[in-house]
Amino acid sequence: MLAVLCTSLLLTGLDLTVLHVAVPSLARDLSPSAPALLWIVDVYSLTVAALLVTCGTLADRVGRRRVVIAGFAVFGLASLAAAFADNAPQLIAARAALGAGTALIMAATVAIIRNVFDDARERTIAIGLWTAAHSVGTTLGPLVGGALVENFHWGAVFLVNVPIVAVVLVVGVRVIPESRDPVPRRWDLPSALLSMCGLGGFVYGLKQIADPSGLTPASAVVGLAGSALLVWFGVRQRRLRHPLLDLGLFRDRRFSAGALAIFGCFGTYVATLFLLTQWLQQAGGHSPLQAGAAVVPLAAANALGAALAPWGSNRWGHRRAMAAALVAFASALVVFVVAGNSAGYPLIAGMLVVAGFGAGVVMTAGSDLTTGTVSPHRAGEAAAVQETSFELSAGVTVAVLGSVLAISYRFAVPPPPYLGPVDAASVGESVGAVADVRRHLSPEHAADLQVLTANAFDHGVRVASAAGAAVLLVTAIATAVLLRTSRTSG
Repeated sequence: MLAVLCTSLLLTGLDLTVLHVAVPSLARDLSPSAPALLWIVDVYSLTVAALLVTCGTLADRVGRRRVVIAGFAVFGLASLAAAFADNAPQLIAARAALGAGTALIMAATVAIIRNVFDDARERTIAIGLWTAAHSVGTTLGPLVGGALVENFHWGAVFLVNVPIVAVVLVVGVRVIPESRDPVPRRWDLPSALLSMCGLGGFVYGLKQIADPSGLTPASAVVGLAGSALLVWFGVRQRRLRHPLLDLGLFRDRRFSAGALAIFGCFGTYVATLFLLTQWLQQAGGHSPLQAGAAVVPLAAANALGAALAPWGSNRWGHRRAMAAALVAFASALVVFVVAGNSAGYPLIAGMLVVAGFGAGVVMTAGSDLTTGTVSPHRAGEAAAVQETSFELSAGVTVAVLGSVLAISYRFAVPPPPYLGPVDAASVGESVGAVADVRRHLSPEHAADLQVLTANAFDHGVRVASAAGAAVLLVTAIATAVLLRTSRTSG
């Protein structure tokens, strides 16, 4: 039964990053704007983050097995829709549906684990394996995506989900026990709407900064309204007797430190995968499979860091181990910022090893803090908050660093004299338009445009990576401050 639940998290983690390598290919086919491309990439994780806690309440009321089976059905159908999407809005909608299915799956599986494993130690181990499966899927996504895009249409990265979902549905109906909460929490629809609308409005305003027209008054109003709704959501949770999201968990400084470290580290980790897989193709000229294979050291080092994190935390304490790992991750990004496209692969591989190892330590130690500092009967709530931190950080950080990339690229592209105003605008908005524009140029001008845009894209990725390093350093300082008074944290 646990194998089925972990497989479900492996699949949902895979879908978080499998699209990254396919971005250049789908950008050529669908020609999305810069904000639309960011929505395609991270609407999945944002939807999961917005619905995860609400779906947990739904699972408690109507039955956990029923919800997880429904989640897989939605996930499978949405995968088919995404694979055959003809334009950016269709793909965004399909990715959002994938996120909804994932939220149903994740919320129900953590509730099933909480219900089946009565022993506190067994429950902790089960939640740890469940979380690890998601991280493994996230890391393997670019390699799987690269292999598929290299040999098939980019839609294959979604079609691969369908047979796996079919097997899990057949097996899951037989082995997953049904359960529900005899006294379920009240269905708090206003809180659910506040969180979804607030998050959507905030991220929409954030992404419009990447649009060539800039942040318009209407976009600014939407972003500010979303921020206000999120504040209202927080105030409402503090006042409710049975809140949708129990903010009281954050009164424990160790819990807050763990959640913060996960947020800053995992978000930057996913954004690094997003940036590097594109950089390797757009600036380095690698194929999708080569780009996916090139980031494998990140996965291997991440697994090693996760395996050694308990030893490091016991030896030096959570505070020192996590702060050092975050600084190491940031240092790796700084090396990339300095080297850029002049770096050979050995240097890139070394950077990936350091970054992956640091991320593995932080995410494992952070998970230990969030689930290990609460009472056993609240382990499920802590795991839900932890997974929300994972998904929310991925969506928000990709939105922020992706916007930085788009803006930096746009300002770094010089307007070539041999391009008309329409083609110049297309090239300036997205590097994905370069291939179409080059077809209409002479060989000399086509080669020149390729060099210009590759250098501009390299500049954009380096600026975004510098921003990612800053996020990690701020996270390291904040985590160290939160843990400074805890004897058990070093």
